[in-house]
Amino acid sequence: MRYLTHAAAIVFAVALFAGTTFLGAEAPQAPAAPAQGAPPAPPAGRGGTPGTESGWATFQQTCFRCHGNVATNAKTTAYAIRQMTPERIVAGLNAASHTEGKSLSDIQKQRVAEFMGGRPLGSVNNGEAKSMPNQCAANTPMRDPASGPGWNGWSPDLSNTRAQTAAAARLTAADVPRLKLKWAFGIPNGMTNNAQPTVVSGRVFMATDNGYVYSLDAKTGCVYWSFQNGSIIRNSPMVGAVKGQGSAQFAVFFGDGHANVWAVDAQTGRQLWKTKVDDHVVARITGSVRYYNGVVYVPISGSEEFTAGHPDYPCCTARGGVAALDANTGKQIWKTYTADEPKPWKKNPNGVQLWGPAVGGVWNAPTIDPARGALYVGTGDAVTPPESRLSDAIMALDLKTGKVLWSRRATEDDLFMGGCAGPNKGEQCPSTMGPDYDIGNSPILTTLPNGKRALFVGTKGADVLALDPDNNGAVLFRVNPSGQPVGFTGRGRGGIVWGGAADGRQVYYGMNAAGLGAIQNGDGKTAWTFAPQRAALGAAPTTIPGVVFEGAGDGRLFAVSSTDGKQLWEYNTAQPVDTVNKVTAKGGQIAVSGAVVVDGMVYVGSGYAISAGASGGNVLLAFAVE
Repeated sequence: MRYLTHAAAIVFAVALFAGTTFLGAEAPQAPAAPAQGAPPAPPAGRGGTPGTESGWATFQQTCFRCHGNVATNAKTTAYAIRQMTPERIVAGLNAASHTEGKSLSDIQKQRVAEFMGGRPLGSVNNGEAKSMPNQCAANTPMRDPASGPGWNGWSPDLSNTRAQTAAAARLTAADVPRLKLKWAFGIPNGMTNNAQPTVVSGRVFMATDNGYVYSLDAKTGCVYWSFQNGSIIRNSPMVGAVKGQGSAQFAVFFGDGHANVWAVDAQTGRQLWKTKVDDHVVARITGSVRYYNGVVYVPISGSEEFTAGHPDYPCCTARGGVAALDANTGKQIWKTYTADEPKPWKKNPNGVQLWGPAVGGVWNAPTIDPARGALYVGTGDAVTPPESRLSDAIMALDLKTGKVLWSRRATEDDLFMGGCAGPNKGEQCPSTMGPDYDIGNSPILTTLPNGKRALFVGTKGADVLALDPDNNGAVLFRVNPSGQPVGFTGRGRGGIVWGGAADGRQVYYGMNAAGLGAIQNGDGKTAWTFAPQRAALGAAPTTIPGVVFEGAGDGRLFAVSSTDGKQLWEYNTAQPVDTVNKVTAKGGQIAVSGAVVVDGMVYVGSGYAISAGASGGNVLLAFAVE
């Protein structure tokens, strides 16, 4: 259903381009820091550039001011602008006749253009593999991805444990202290590195903020091919079998910043199909897709609430959800939203129509449970009333139909939106602001010592919940290894955002400033915590037998003993590095995606800079034992 296309025709008409005049517009306020509707990166300690998310905040804050209805500008809607290139958007804002553009700083224009256009300025056609000096000598036929060691998607298993077996890791705790940088690959014109690489069939498939996907040799970093989709890719690609696509045997599946899902031939990079899974103007795919039995399961998120409390913004209509697509054709099989369809509910005094309900989204990779025919995801907070019972929750969906089997909320009364802190706010702002406790991490399905199964998930208050997937999500226990009270909803030192890992004995969560915590999966007791100085540990951890890898906000990658939490190794990625493709590159914050361990090597992307103040970078690093 094209609800937001319809809504755009009513409330999203915006004048941005040459020949268009803003009527009575005020000078814009300073750009707001992004609100926390999307799970935020932990605070970075040093430097960095403003996050691209601030572009949507500026857009909400200034562009709806006089053009929020069809009477002012029926032709140029926000939805239409999202289909334009960043270069075209900046050109429009810089036009002499564009009054509002004159009031924006250069960095504001750039951020608006990059968020709406979906990629960094100047990145189109600059990242082609054919122009790189490290092209692979031959593109030999790929072997079956399941035939050898690999890490396919967000986790190497359907359960999202982020645990690599000894046979596939081919790396021991004794080997880890001898890890050295083997090669690095730079993202041309890249500003932020969000997507975790996939490693299968001796190849690395990496996605980038400039809209390119690359196929690299896992041992040397030489490049086989590139494919550009035109929009940022924040999620890990996944490889699966396809039929009916000519010579293509395996496809690389991924989602982009415009809510498109793509399938390209894993051998050549040729496009096989493209499907748009949601029409909302800020719909996107943040979490990784999951391939299972010929179906691609897609988490859908959005980022509407950054400054949605501004009285000129027609808040809010975005809804999260999950869609299932046929892997061979891209045809939608089913789609399930996390809230009912938004409806008009009241107006601001200036006549701007307000909508609800709206829900932040599904920010995480789905977890697959073949035993129950179920799929599990975590969901975002509510934005507008009525508050959906599927917000801040763990949802179980039927794999075949998308029917909600059960859900379990982790936080109640969590209506949250940005732009409600000052005096210039609209009627849409909640009377009591919630804590913004999206569940941004994938549920982890594991087996307890007593043989029962459990789903583990973390909250932004650093609570860890263990649920019974065989009893409608009944709570087995709820603990807080950061030292905060269970159920804490304040802004404390700990918080779990992007993920955890489990090895059958313990579950591991990065808790930002509270460090990395190991929880005994049988009773929830804290086994140990690792908290290095000056490091927020918020990235998703990765475990191999005897070792846990964890990235930090200051760019360090740590390896610690899973037995006692003692440090085994560290490497500072936040520095310039020579790359095999001769692209100028450096690392930065590691705050979302974690390390990938395959066949004796460790791969990590460095430079996450979506949020304001984060330290950006544009490099993939590959380590091996010296």
